[in-house]
Amino acid sequence: MIWKDDGHHVEVLVYDAEKIRETLMKRDGMSHDEAREYIEFNIEGAYVGPDTPILVWTQDEFGWDDDVPLEGI
Repeated sequence: MIWKDDGHHVEVLVYDAEKIRETLMKRDGMSHDEAREYIEFNIEGAYVGPDTPILVWTQDEFGWDDDVPLEGI
């Protein structure tokens, strides 16, 4: 992926956070919520320099409130 930051192009990796969560659940026996918390604390919260990867939550509904209209977000 090419990401524009202040006019410069930087290549960074993009990971599917759902796949990481699935792996943690299968490999380590974590629950859905445990895997989410692990990712938030140990992966999303880590800065490893300008090449820090991006995590994309493609199917996540964690903390989503269906009663809030999109324009209210």
